Amino acid sequence: MRRIVLTLVIIAAFVPMTGNLFAQSEATAIFLMVSPGARAGGMGEANVAVADDAYATFWNPAGLATIKGKEFSGMHAQWLPGLNLGDMYYDFASYVQHFEGIGTLGISGTYINYGEQVRTDETGPDVIGTFSSFEMAIGLSYGTMLSENLAVGSTAKYIYSRLAPFSAGEQQGAGIGSSVAVDLGFIWTPGFSRRTSFGVNLQNLGPKITYIDAAQADPLPTNLKFGFAFKALESEFNKLSFTVDFNKLLVVKTTDDEGNTKSDPFYKAVFSSWTDGGFGNQIKRTNVGGGAEYWYSNIFSLRAGYFYESVGKRKFATFGAGLRFSLYQFDFGYISGDTGHPLTDTMRFSLSFKFD
Repeated sequence: MRRIVLTLVIIAAFVPMTGNLFAQSEATAIFLMVSPGARAGGMGEANVAVADDAYATFWNPAGLATIKGKEFSGMHAQWLPGLNLGDMYYDFASYVQHFEGIGTLGISGTYINYGEQVRTDETGPDVIGTFSSFEMAIGLSYGTMLSENLAVGSTAKYIYSRLAPFSAGEQQGAGIGSSVAVDLGFIWTPGFSRRTSFGVNLQNLGPKITYIDAAQADPLPTNLKFGFAFKALESEFNKLSFTVDFNKLLVVKTTDDEGNTKSDPFYKAVFSSWTDGGFGNQIKRTNVGGGAEYWYSNIFSLRAGYFYESVGKRKFATFGAGLRFSLYQFDFGYISGDTGHPLTDTMRFSLSFKFD
């Protein structure tokens, strides 16, 4: 029997940037929970009620409704620098365009490369080969205004996961699988408070991914993201806003006395995940992130935030900055975590182009 070195196990444990770390043992394709955009990354991983740029294809497709021109955004990040692996990286790109009388359409691509892995023999530590592991998703998004105060949107995506191009032991098949999923979102700006917005995005609604055995197929990380944003200051030269996001993983996976695992299909888990344990357990499985953003004269911005997760024991501060010039915007985000944590010192850089 051939095995994959410990690297993949470590990657599986720490690949999520947002979302519930509890997902690492309950769902697959956790890369779908990695949050793109250095702007949101500097505000404690919170953006569901803001989502006013091309990254809305991930954060909340309803936010596309506020975009009236064309916009392209892209981000690149070295992944988990604390592991010192060197060859892991994450890329995200999104293009959106408004069509009068129709709404705003978008296309996005996500790619995470886990680097080169080593294949060894069952009988000893001898290296018999290497292979690369990666996952990717391609999404099509749409957002429109249903009324003056309510925007709705959706993203349909194709997911491809290539963890290992060979079988393990006597099992037939390979560590390769695919699936499709849908995100559903809305943003509501109440008439009594135009400075406040509320956002909800139900992410990754789709069938399980089968790698080798269909009976042991793994669910996607279906996630409920909800939150609010408040514009505290809006003047000619100064703008200050605050935002908060909550994430609740909607996955139920159990193990029987014989060690066999079973998970609810996504359409059932959306409901059954709320009854899996008491109220206190539900709170623990919900993480929260929030932050602030300050803009001076729509040219320069400073950001700060904090992310907290009880189950995964992830607690870290985030910082960021942005620079806007003509059609271009450059953003930087930084995670300041505990010494030795794989996410510590993660830096994200993103670039956006806006056209009329």
